[in-house]
Formats: sequence, structure tokens, C-alpha cells
Amino acid sequence: MLSFYLIWSLSYFTLLWWVSRFWLKMEDLPLFQAFSPRVTLLIPFRNEKENALSLCRNINQLGYPSIEVLLLDDHSVDGSLQLLEQYFKENQNVKVLQSPNDGKKSALEFGVKMASGEIVLCSDADCHFPKDWVEHMVLPFQDPKIQLVAGAVIVEVKGRFLDAFQALDWASILLMTKYSFAKKEPLMCSGANLAYRKTAFEKVRGYEGNRDFASGDDEFLLKKIHKMYGTDACTYLTSPDILVTTNPESTWSSLINQRIRWASKWKAHFSLSHAMTAALLFMIQMIWVGSFYLISLGGKGILAFGLVWLIKVFAEKISLSKVLKNFNRLQRNLSIIQTSFVHPFYVLRVGIGALNGKFTWKGRGNGRSVNLESEN
Repeated sequence: MLSFYLIWSLSYFTLLWWVSRFWLKMEDLPLFQAFSPRVTLLIPFRNEKENALSLCRNINQLGYPSIEVLLLDDHSVDGSLQLLEQYFKENQNVKVLQSPNDGKKSALEFGVKMASGEIVLCSDADCHFPKDWVEHMVLPFQDPKIQLVAGAVIVEVKGRFLDAFQALDWASILLMTKYSFAKKEPLMCSGANLAYRKTAFEKVRGYEGNRDFASGDDEFLLKKIHKMYGTDACTYLTSPDILVTTNPESTWSSLINQRIRWASKWKAHFSLSHAMTAALLFMIQMIWVGSFYLISLGGKGILAFGLVWLIKVFAEKISLSKVLKNFNRLQRNLSIIQTSFVHPFYVLRVGIGALNGKFTWKGRGNGRSVNLESEN
């Protein structure tokens, strides 16, 4: 047992070191020449009254010369539709539209249908994007082979451990995302920072085949385009110039509920690589939780436990700090240590919840209405 965990921890260190090597391997395209195709920015929203003013300011500060903004209401009941309509009533470049059907995917499909831009750019109502975000996100489309461009998303840290935990969790997601794109087998991306050609969306028939899943609008589309257009059709940008930030979840229960919603689409995937990756990540966390058994083995076991977890923390600090440093968002050592111990239990909780498949989101629970007070 002692030998197994020592070998395991060293193997884990090597694995994270190997994956982190790919973070800066591919350089983003520099913004050095004029390229301004017509862009339609789609932002679906549901019950976002508290974020509406921030969203309006974000949209107003975009400097891209040829942009249309479509704000797509997914049947809000908190007055956010009326607030946004009033704010943008005299802005010819911004339209506030109500989706004819329920759900984020329906809103996005409606938005693409209404879009006048050849490039569709997507984000969420609770996100913040840089002034030159659009310019950087469309630049790769100079290459006619590129059909989809994904960018990094991370949470803002406001001082709590829960915020720091989410930032580190996001960093691990970004690290794996970059690695999968570098290996030409992209596994995931975020719809909060995503661009694609309208023609590509139409050719793969949008979300046909997976409209019944509450999440996955980004991931399903990525895999459809990757499959139809080939390995060079999708790219991932890691420049701070395109970093989109979002608000952290306010409670542990809402965070777990969000992650269960994200993970619950596993049944829709028919990809061996996706299934193996999910199983591997779950197994890794099981092994880390199992290492607590070492403490019961006496002095040598306690020493081994301490050494094993020291290697784990060090491996995660090196690899995740590489990501966070890129965005000038380094976390304190204490937060990294705390996250390293909490994260395995968190992943197992989310994994078990995903198997069960029950969650609530925006006043809806797995497609049925629930009280807004229970919304997470």
C-alpha cells in the first residue's frame, strides 16, 4: 500500500507536468492586420435583472466596428426583459428578442437564425469581456479552415475560499481544455467565450439530437463541428486579451448543482475518449480519497500520507499556477493547499450527482418548473 501510493503520487506529478507543457505550446494569433467580418454577438438570458446593468456597460464598451448584438430572453419572470428593452430602445445595433421556445439552446438557435453576421460570437449575461475581445476572437477566422474558436473563462475571486476554490477548479478545466485542443481531440469549451461561423452551425444542424439536455450547448456544438470539418477546424485561444470572467457561485450547494448540470449530459456522448476521460478523472479522485487509509497504518503510514499529499499539492501548484499566472490571477498557497484536499471529495460528489441526474437551474429542474426560491 505504501509503495503503491508513493509510485502513484509521482505518476500524478508526471502527468500534470506533461499536460501543463501544452499550455503555452501554441501561440495565439497577433492582432496585426485589419480584419473585421460582420459579427453577431448572442447573449441568452433568463432572470438576470441583477446583472443587467453590468451587461449593458459591457456591451457599450465594445469597440468592434461591425457588430450586431442580440439579447435573447429565455422567458424571464423578474423584469430583466423589460429593463434591457428600455435601456437599448434607441440603440440600432442591439436588439432584445424573446425566444419562441424554452431553454438556452432554443434561444441560441433562434439567435443564429436571426443573426446577420457571418461570425456568431456567444457569451452569458453574467460575464465580463475585454474591450477588444471581439477583435481577438474573430482573428483566427482569417484562415478559411477555422470554423470554431473557443476562449478561456474564469471566475472573479472576491476574497472567500469558495471563490479561490472555483478559480482553481476553472484553471484545471482550462488546462485540460488546452491539452485536448493541442492533441486535436477537443473535449470541451465554454459557451461564455465561443465563436463560430454561422454556416458551420447551420451545416451541423445546430443542436439537433441534443436539445433535450439542459446544458452542453458549447460542447455538443464543438464536437459536431470537429467531426464534420476535421481536426484543424477548431482552435482554442489562451491570450489574456480574450479572457472572459464570470461571477463565482455564492454557495457550495449552488456550485455543486451547477457542476452536476454540466456533467449530467454524459449520457448524450457516444465518444470513447470522452467516456474514458471522465472515468479516469473519477478514478483518480477515488484513489486520492482512499489514501486517507494510510493514516491508520501507524507512523510509516502517516509519513507516507504526508509525503504523498505534499507531492499532490506541489504538482497542482506548479501546473495550475502556470494557467493562473497567464491571466495574472495567482492564488495564495493556503488556498491551493485547501483546494487540493477538498477537490477530490467535491469531484466525487458531483460525479455521483451526475449519475442521479437531478438539478435545478434558472427556476427549472430538469425541464420542469420549480420555485425561483430554489433556483441555483
